[in-house]
Amino acid sequence: MLTTFAISNYRSLRDLVIPLQQLNVVTGPNGSGKSSLYRALRLLADTAQGRVVSSIAREGGLQSTLWAGPESVSRAMRRGDHAIQGTRRLHPVNLRLGFASDEYGYLIDMGLPKPGSSAFSLDPQIKRECIWHGPVLRPSAMLVDRQGPLVRIRAENENWNLVTDHLSAFDSMMTHVSDPRTAPETMALRESIRNWRFYDHFRTDSDAPVRSPQIGTWTPILGNDGSDLGAAIETIREIGADDVLAAAVEDAFPGSRLSVSDVEGRFALTMAQHGLLRPLGTAELSDGTLRYLLWIAALLTPRAPALMVLNEPETSLHPDLLPALARLIATAAERTQVVVVTHANALISVLTEQAVCHSIVLEKTFGETKIEGTKELGTPAWQWPSR
Repeated sequence: MLTTFAISNYRSLRDLVIPLQQLNVVTGPNGSGKSSLYRALRLLADTAQGRVVSSIAREGGLQSTLWAGPESVSRAMRRGDHAIQGTRRLHPVNLRLGFASDEYGYLIDMGLPKPGSSAFSLDPQIKRECIWHGPVLRPSAMLVDRQGPLVRIRAENENWNLVTDHLSAFDSMMTHVSDPRTAPETMALRESIRNWRFYDHFRTDSDAPVRSPQIGTWTPILGNDGSDLGAAIETIREIGADDVLAAAVEDAFPGSRLSVSDVEGRFALTMAQHGLLRPLGTAELSDGTLRYLLWIAALLTPRAPALMVLNEPETSLHPDLLPALARLIATAAERTQVVVVTHANALISVLTEQAVCHSIVLEKTFGETKIEGTKELGTPAWQWPSR
């Protein structure tokens, strides 16, 4: 389980260290940084897929994603005695992401390329990566260390072994230094991050693939676009928890039940509802009903990930469905760590009643995202290494 998530200089997240628990609800006013936090988590997951540099480039490059304010805000600026203005930089430009878990920690530090050195000027360069054991980065706990093109791994005798000294600035050691013999920690961590799951938006428009029968195959993990809904529901029924599935449908739509038919290898999902003479197919269901069924398939997955992140799951749902959705999320949190980014009060109120729920309320001060009540609650120990 992740215990800490840290971000530095990503959009409004100038210096944020977030404690995490089993079920986490991230909320706050519009513009407080919720979407930036969600995107930062996705960027961190991209390191294990080898696409973090290209993902930042697609956002407009490092210059577009960096914190746009001054390196530091003085007390005089905060009091209003002086205007907000830039000062002489004391540290190199950087965008840093990292996390700590019960077992391993990882961070990545990216910076600007040398001016005029390449045509790929929107691509950041990876300056530093570290993997360590335990919740806090300490020299004695360091397992794998990457500085520029050089990567070294701590051996059993506590000495360092050089793995490579020519790793490209656009390649992460997570994908290029993961040999099971020489770098088992890197490989284990990479596979754990690749197991993270993100759900942001499900298409339910009239032309959405989910509204048509799709090829049926074992589907323990619902696809990001939800097109394999019928196969995912049937997989839950056969190798998951059929009783939990039925209870989730009943909780949201009393008297309703789902069924899946096989038509020449294509699975079609139908929903029988109280008072109707025939079941309705996905092409006939409302956007809200269909989207809720997609959440059922995503959250009741037979193959629970280490981490599941949901971005505004309340979108297009009627407020009456939100308490049932909260209970569905709480059920999923019994098997996996969950982060929910939302601003729906009805969803928040039910989720925060759960004993395992951790509420993270974001606020923005002088353009910078902070966690409400940080001074009273404190922040987890975190250290960014130098380059």
